[in-house]
Amino acid sequence: MASNTQTLRLRRTEGQKPVVPQLARHTGMLQDQLRRSARRPWNPDFSTAVRILLLVRVAGAMYSNIQDCDEVFNFWEPLHYLDHGHGFQTWEVTPTYSIRSWAYILLHVIPARLPVSLGLGKRPAFFGVRIFLAVISTLCEAKLCRTVVEKTNERVGRYLFFMLLFSAGMWNAAPAFLPSSFAMYATTLAFSYSVEPSSLANKQRTLFATLLFATGAIVGWPFALALAIPFVFEELFVLGADRVESSTRHLWMVSRWRRLFTAGLVASLIFVPVIAIDSVAYGQWTIVPWNIVRYNIFGGSERGPDLYGTSPWYFYILNLLLNFNILTPLAFASLPALAVTYRIDRKRLGLTRPGPDQSSPFTLLALRLAPLYVWAGILTAQAHKEERFMFPAYPLICFNAAVTLYLLRGWMEVTYISVTNSSYRASRSIMFSTMTISVIVVAGLISASRILALWHYYHAPLSTFARFEAFELPRLLNATGLLPPLAPNSEESERPAIDLSPIKEFDLRVCLGKEWHRFPGHYLVPDGIRVDFVKSEFDGMLPAHFESRRPGSWWDRSGTRNTPEGLNDLNREVPEYYVPVESCDYLVDLDFPLHPTSSVHEPRHAVDEKTWERVLCLPFLDATHSWLLSRTLWVPGHAWESMNEYGDYCLLKNKALVDAKERKVAAQVLGA
Repeated sequence: MASNTQTLRLRRTEGQKPVVPQLARHTGMLQDQLRRSARRPWNPDFSTAVRILLLVRVAGAMYSNIQDCDEVFNFWEPLHYLDHGHGFQTWEVTPTYSIRSWAYILLHVIPARLPVSLGLGKRPAFFGVRIFLAVISTLCEAKLCRTVVEKTNERVGRYLFFMLLFSAGMWNAAPAFLPSSFAMYATTLAFSYSVEPSSLANKQRTLFATLLFATGAIVGWPFALALAIPFVFEELFVLGADRVESSTRHLWMVSRWRRLFTAGLVASLIFVPVIAIDSVAYGQWTIVPWNIVRYNIFGGSERGPDLYGTSPWYFYILNLLLNFNILTPLAFASLPALAVTYRIDRKRLGLTRPGPDQSSPFTLLALRLAPLYVWAGILTAQAHKEERFMFPAYPLICFNAAVTLYLLRGWMEVTYISVTNSSYRASRSIMFSTMTISVIVVAGLISASRILALWHYYHAPLSTFARFEAFELPRLLNATGLLPPLAPNSEESERPAIDLSPIKEFDLRVCLGKEWHRFPGHYLVPDGIRVDFVKSEFDGMLPAHFESRRPGSWWDRSGTRNTPEGLNDLNREVPEYYVPVESCDYLVDLDFPLHPTSSVHEPRHAVDEKTWERVLCLPFLDATHSWLLSRTLWVPGHAWESMNEYGDYCLLKNKALVDAKERKVAAQVLGA
């Protein structure tokens, strides 16, 4: 292609008689450089990438749903306990079992307390933590994109950037308060160092990648260390960027092994603060990463993750198609695509026939693509499967898909040149860029449709508690005189921030029945309101309340050192944790009017007008009776919506109880 371009330039200048031949030659060289730079794919620099990614990630922090009840009960609730002194406690965060790290939870205390210290209240603290997580994810993603541009390929880096930006999977995972999300941040940063070939001269790669992989495993989730297997293999056995004669191969390998071992020793120091914090919190010597491994692998036949459900082998295939759509098959086609490229387009990666003293670029790229296959294979082999388990590999899905798209483009270029016998025409064709842009745009549009579907179909739990705080509680305060009335001729929007602290005078109780697993956490419930469970058809174990702080203890959150009676690791129900439904002032319930079901423990409270008043009911998708495609994606228009059915996600008020409390508080205010 270069020779054709040169010929074309020479033909254009044919017949011209420049006064200064040297200037003409310099001008021609400059024109060539400008043409080459014009053909370079656009990529944002680090600062621009951060700003663009941050817009989407902060939006995800504000509007994405909480996908998993484990996020609430194992992390948001313990954080709320540290922050406010009350919340729900699961068996995982008790000293008897201790498989959740307080060190990880403690990392989020400052972003949780900052909004409160600024006078913004407890609800903004919830979003403050999520925005903090979104910022961390943004910085890690931007670093990975820039490293791929600089060390792998500019086009792969550009594809990766847009795939990360518009992915529904990253929308959900980036702001999630989960160890698997933390492992995702650490893995993303570690991978940004490991994409550069290993060499004895590059000690920074080995040390930083090892530290980051270890941090993700020790602080976050120990099983995420499996993603480092290809990195470790390369460090120990693959030449990478080194060129080593066979006679010195032994000394080279000793140096590599010694270096990785030293980096591993340094990384193991991360255990020190983690073990120290967890041991203080639990009041006993505790190594949480080992406890997690022991429970999940060596727990025995009576306990273990399978107690909480099992899924078929294809669970992750379907789940990844939901979150990454067409990028999923592209990601898992990356190694086969690399093999095809090796056969038909070997020059694509540069070095075609490496000598015995150096590594093939195909080998090195295969090692970059391998972590996704390792992770997917390990998770698929487990009977218990959850969406969050795949989070650590989400950026790698985008990387593998970006590589496949780049290799596909190469196949098209090779085919076009072989048919037209013109590399110049190939360089001018828009066919290849149109193909890659189409893939990214289609993937982005499907992801946007999925994100909107999650909002429209399943956001009711978060919206219900938001309106409970913003409308129902101020109504109670206003009705009893505890909330000052608006000034004459003023608008509701002009009311200053409402102080809800007097609501404790009502001694209100909000109850959760079959909707316990969609509870968004105490950060979205004002202080002074108790949340409890009522019996439903669910017969597993629900969380207990943390015990109050112990007076005189230097660790003023002594509930972390106590195991409430009844909590167990066998998922056995504890009837003592339930309260009578008659004692509930408010009840959150889900009703499907078109397909009603009722049982002894799950009557249709929403239609019991004698006892309950509908304070608020929001639409919630009835997935069982909706068409597969329309419940998966959201498209504007009545025709699409008509293929779905909805239930009512309701906040119900116990009319007799709440009215009696209103009268009592009003009388006290009047008497005062």
